[in-house]
Amino acid sequence: MGTQIGTLLTKTPITYEELSGKVIAIDAYNTIYQFLSAIRQRDGSLLTDSSGNPTSHLTGLFSRTSKLRDSNIKPVFIFDGKPPEMKKETLEKRKECKENAALNYEIAKDEGNLEDMKKYAQGTSRITPQILEESKKLLDLMGIPWLQAESEAEAQAAFMVSRGHADLVGSQDYDVFLFGAENVIRNLGSTGKRKVPGKKEYVVKTPEHISLTDSLEQLSITREQLIDIAICTGTDFNEGIHRVGAKTALKLIRKHKDISTVISKENKDIRACTSVEEIREFFLNPPVTTDYSIKWKKPKSDALFDFLVGERDFSEKQVLKNTELLENRTIEECQSCLGDW
Repeated sequence: MGTQIGTLLTKTPITYEELSGKVIAIDAYNTIYQFLSAIRQRDGSLLTDSSGNPTSHLTGLFSRTSKLRDSNIKPVFIFDGKPPEMKKETLEKRKECKENAALNYEIAKDEGNLEDMKKYAQGTSRITPQILEESKKLLDLMGIPWLQAESEAEAQAAFMVSRGHADLVGSQDYDVFLFGAENVIRNLGSTGKRKVPGKKEYVVKTPEHISLTDSLEQLSITREQLIDIAICTGTDFNEGIHRVGAKTALKLIRKHKDISTVISKENKDIRACTSVEEIREFFLNPPVTTDYSIKWKKPKSDALFDFLVGERDFSEKQVLKNTELLENRTIEECQSCLGDW
């Protein structure tokens, strides 16, 4: 998913205290996928209510967003719109991967292998219309703003930061920088050790801040060249040059200045169903919407309780606790706080 340029970027640890008062435009699909992948039972199945409806997405969204608001962080969630046509091949491959994961899950289930069941189950995660509708409903009940992007959520989030309507973008995917996101927070909501998927290893994850300007200065390249590096390694719109990773791509772009020259001088093939120029143009000028407003409201406490406790079997104690956090947080109109960046 996305592009593999993370090793080139300059990352700085950051705390919730430092993010207090900041407006963070969050890639909703990216976040919900995290919850659907991570919040599962021992056998890999999703959390469900008594009627069998999945609740992993609601559990994660309610808990993390309440924590953000309690820390005086102002999240606004951006949902993907229509994907560009040149992303079709990537989406088909993702679908195929999920189908393969589902087959492997059934094999592991027949063998009674709980570890493999959970591993493969995570690979089957998908956002259904029901999950999408319920996520938006929950945000509405919590008083958290969200908006529908014209196309890619990360492009919309980067645009909002550029207009001063948000301070940072919250996303795990590095292609957000290709869309021009200046300040990005990764691992938002993550602290402590996390298991490496498919391995008996753990890594420490904490929130980290990445500045596009600082990273470009460190690399002595332009944003356009960063896009070319990403195209060399592969994006959602092309497979990239065979056996060329981020560091090799950086060397090639530094040597030849742009990807077109790399392709001609090095006799390389980017393996894409569209042109380099079209991919670059999409990152530089993606479709976005200006028709949005951002406002944090008081939670609809009774309706929130009825939805989570009455309909989805959530813990009454936990819902009341998080709702109180939302109610106690001062609700303000959207104001940008960009001075520290």
